[in-house]
Amino acid sequence: MATILHISDLHFGPPFIPEVAEAVQDQAAQLSPDVIVVSGDLTQRARGEQFQAAASYLSRFDRPVVVVPGNHDVPLFRMWERVLAPHRLYSKYITPELNSVTELAGAMIVALNSTRRFTLTNGRIKRWQLEFAAEAFAEADPSALRVVVTHHHLAPPQDFASGKVMQHAKRSVQSFTNMKVDLILAGHMHRSYIGNSLDFFPGQLDRRGIVIAQCGTTTSRRGRGRERLRNTFNLIRTEDGMIRVAHYAWVSHLRRFMPTSDHFFPRGARQYFDHAREIGASELA
Repeated sequence: MATILHISDLHFGPPFIPEVAEAVQDQAAQLSPDVIVVSGDLTQRARGEQFQAAASYLSRFDRPVVVVPGNHDVPLFRMWERVLAPHRLYSKYITPELNSVTELAGAMIVALNSTRRFTLTNGRIKRWQLEFAAEAFAEADPSALRVVVTHHHLAPPQDFASGKVMQHAKRSVQSFTNMKVDLILAGHMHRSYIGNSLDFFPGQLDRRGIVIAQCGTTTSRRGRGRERLRNTFNLIRTEDGMIRVAHYAWVSHLRRFMPTSDHFFPRGARQYFDHAREIGASELA
């Protein structure tokens, strides 16, 4: 069994909310996850002092932290730096690894950098990164939960507002399906949605479902849509062949995050539907 605390879009800088960030630290200690996953946008404008503050904050978690950069972690106005060394400060203060593999009891997590220096908002996963992930998962224990982390979203939000997915999203999801990935964690949209790849990519990708858990902004004022001015995180647990995603939202008068919805998915959802079909066929015989 593995437990993952999924936070995203911290935005250290003017939009950052210290009170909410402190509550995340307190509740992380109470929830006791095996790992903290941060799916990008640690800073608002990729400045040294913002990265320093983010690094100090992440160091306070008493659990391993898996992190990927977001588009806000690449300089926007410092054009020469954006072109020549887009992740210079991220690598200096956070981690030099833009793509990483983390193994822990019951899970393997592959984090992939989806940012692009010449694109202001949208991202992309390149073929060599898919090969990187495939090589990592080839070494994973067959029973381990297989998790991919990116910043940009591979599936559109349910309201489809500003929902343009990253380039070649379907190719990436197809590749992750072939790798038997169980779970994709991402951010970027500043609003949460939780579902299955079978909901977003029907047809040729329907052999096996991947749970997709998007996180809103956990510690900033930049929430969008129904999460406007709201903060959220996800808590993922695996147990008895199921993936459980509990969605938490900040409740200001309680000064804490509270669970607002609970989602249960069988690992490899296509197999579940196959099983249900077999049961139905036997009942009709």
